[in-house]
Amino acid sequence: MNTPNSPSLPKVVYEPGMGTLEVFSLDTSEQFLYKLLKDLFENHWSEVQFGILIQGSVLELSAPQKPEKVALFDGYLTVEFGQWHHMHVCLGESVGTGCEPTPPEVTAHRRPARAELYRKLNKQGQPTFWAFRLFNTKDEQLLTIFLPNPLLTKEMQYQKEPDWSRLAIWDYLRKTYLGLEPDPKDRTAGKFSHD
Repeated sequence: MNTPNSPSLPKVVYEPGMGTLEVFSLDTSEQFLYKLLKDLFENHWSEVQFGILIQGSVLELSAPQKPEKVALFDGYLTVEFGQWHHMHVCLGESVGTGCEPTPPEVTAHRRPARAELYRKLNKQGQPTFWAFRLFNTKDEQLLTIFLPNPLLTKEMQYQKEPDWSRLAIWDYLRKTYLGLEPDPKDRTAGKFSHD
């Protein structure tokens, strides 16, 4: 388990279709994930996008407004942005209701098994993309939160010059949830690339 008092060193992995990533593992306990996601959705909702990033599908959504509610119930995080604008993500034990209990094998499948902050590296080993992602016990992605990118504008257009202030949330998450100071390596790429 990683906490702010036990910094995680990144693991370098190559993922087909994604490229080279530096992955910082996070605690997968329900309370830790709830604290982190509540923080992101309540305090940084206007700066991040969220969805999924899997082979063959990218879903990038922006919050329409500040969430009206961020809560945990029966193991599920619920983020409500207003009528018909909400999401649910399993963060822990989900037992269902008395008349509709969740089968143990389904509960086990849904639980988070991997949570991580990661940065994508270009061919020169420079970070060009920053995010958080969460996977269940079958290694299926539950959620990606796309963090502001200093190499892209908020509208996802290429920046002429990097805006390093857009790494504020990444630096904050590293410090708060991993106990790591800002890394000068994050400020080395001059432009965005998909390599």
